[in-house]
Amino acid sequence: MSELAKLRDTSVEARYETGHVSLSVFRFDQDMIVTPLLPGRIGHDAPMMHLRRAQDDGAFDRFAGHVEDLWAKGHDVWTIPEVQHAEA
Repeated sequence: MSELAKLRDTSVEARYETGHVSLSVFRFDQDMIVTPLLPGRIGHDAPMMHLRRAQDDGAFDRFAGHVEDLWAKGHDVWTIPEVQHAEA
């Protein structure tokens, strides 16, 4: 069983977007972990920022809006052929 498949029956939601996504975001209510991917670097070399919502239209709201757009365009991870194959 793949690591992703272990999350299938939990309350964790995951989506993927096939366009150019240059950051990873993990949101927890009014807190957010953002890791922007830097050109020429691999993922674990990306800086990590902890954002907390403190004001309207601040950094948190701007990242949240961007992520909401990506989420709306994204697809449920359970529709990825590789995930379906790993669960079989």
